[in-house]
Amino acid sequence: MPLDVLIVDDSAVIRKILQLVLAQTQVPINSVLEARDGNEALNRLKTEKINLVLSDINMPNMDGLQLLVEVRANDDWKNLPVLMITTEGSQAKMTEAAHLGATGYVRKPFTAAQIRDKLANILADPA
Repeated sequence: MPLDVLIVDDSAVIRKILQLVLAQTQVPINSVLEARDGNEALNRLKTEKINLVLSDINMPNMDGLQLLVEVRANDDWKNLPVLMITTEGSQAKMTEAAHLGATGYVRKPFTAAQIRDKLANILADPA
């Protein structure tokens, strides 16, 4: 089934790079939507059908961890795969993201192969 993906990052350049990387992964994509922060992402989730979220952690207004808390608290989204893509090097932040329900994470800079491998694991997991 082709995916409807939401990319959440305050950098337009990173959002564009992620779109290009997604095209290289050979994962079937139906649409790619964008949001600049967690607030925009929540609005997109309320109005669009999304199968996968790729989110930065460090963003203004609402960061990726706050977004993750909101997503997991909503019954409609609690099983939505959320892959954190971040420059955050702190293991504590990665542990916190996992504890909050992140499906996985990739550190920037990333390669298409890293994204493809993470998505393959996410899509293969029936949970």
